[in-house]
Amino acid sequence: MVTSRVVVAGQGYVGLPLAVRAAEAGHLVFGHEVDEYRAKRLVLGESYVEDVASERLHPLLASGAYHAGFDPAGCAGFDVAVITVPTPLRDGVPDLSHIREAARTIGGHLRRGATVILESTTYPGTTDEVVRPILEAVSGLVAGRDFHLGYSPERIDPGNRRWNLVNTPKVVSGIDQASLERVRDFYATLVDTVVPVSDCRTAELSKLLENTFRHVNIALVNELAMFAHDLGIDVWTAIEAAATKPYGYLRFVPGPGVGGHCLPVDPSYLSWQVERTLGHRFRFVELANDINSHMPDYVVSRLIQALNRRRQAVNGSRILLLGLAYKANTGDARETPTARIAELLCRLGAEVRIADPHVIDGVHTGSLDLSGTRRVSATPDELQAADAVVLLADHDEFDYDAIEARSAYVLDCRHRVGGDRTEAL
Repeated sequence: MVTSRVVVAGQGYVGLPLAVRAAEAGHLVFGHEVDEYRAKRLVLGESYVEDVASERLHPLLASGAYHAGFDPAGCAGFDVAVITVPTPLRDGVPDLSHIREAARTIGGHLRRGATVILESTTYPGTTDEVVRPILEAVSGLVAGRDFHLGYSPERIDPGNRRWNLVNTPKVVSGIDQASLERVRDFYATLVDTVVPVSDCRTAELSKLLENTFRHVNIALVNELAMFAHDLGIDVWTAIEAAATKPYGYLRFVPGPGVGGHCLPVDPSYLSWQVERTLGHRFRFVELANDINSHMPDYVVSRLIQALNRRRQAVNGSRILLLGLAYKANTGDARETPTARIAELLCRLGAEVRIADPHVIDGVHTGSLDLSGTRRVSATPDELQAADAVVLLADHDEFDYDAIEARSAYVLDCRHRVGGDRTEAL
């Protein structure tokens, strides 16, 4: 393998694992992080991404295979640059400001023969219509003639202990055949399987298809869970029975709402582009958005009903929410439904406490508004003192025997707790 100088713009849940893997594979890597606090932590060998242990950083920093910083000057001299920055929604509209900023930074250091790859999830056409013009304008070079450009959608699943960056097949694309070959050759040094596709728009759409598929199916079982409860049917038993079918069925389970970047945000990119470009509404995505975004409200309504049956009001009740992250065994709290649930309960006058061993204040909470809540540990005393406990993220660190034994009432949104005082979502 030829050692390349690699820049990874963005050192979050996608960029940091990629940068570390590239350094471990023999490349010389600069992790560019515009958040100065994060960059300084990385320089000290402190990882804030659970998929990358700090112990993995130490030898890479010591050898010089990896270094990080917020100064764009560190991007100089790269052979390959990968953009892995966030792409949030602002008032329902895709916000590509981080991509544009990263492209301007990369363009300022772009050399002939270098390769630029976009990994950030976005709508089809972004690589060619947004990133390419910026790179060309800033560098004075022409994509395809002077430098290579491609798109490879990220497939990072935080906390997944089976599928990781290395063993998950990597879709790759380029604006032309030469670019595709460069992108393919780079990722072949990092992952087990590379999957080339014909063009960047196809690769961009493939990512949105993956996430829209999940989003729609989760919405299906979420709505089914609500109806099954009203019908007096155990939806979890029905799901497990259906999952015994060896073909034509994939197991999805209900929950308190969707979080992270993929499900609450990515399908809306596709819906937005379809309406903007074709004048049609993507009704499946809009319906899934409506169902999934209202699951926190449903959780609160179920909690109100449970307290009413015990002749208690939400106002003044002490509610312990277990899980601030949007999924198990990760500190990823992006778009977490817990924030909405906590907000609604606080408005109703509840005393809300949140326990999560993975989520670190100031590191993972970002711009979350948790005002009116208190962070605690899920100790036996906290469990016993609560009028109601709501399991929102089923971290392995939680003591489920203690939750069952000590809690006066449990609303279990993840189907992990037993006992007579527990209700499943």
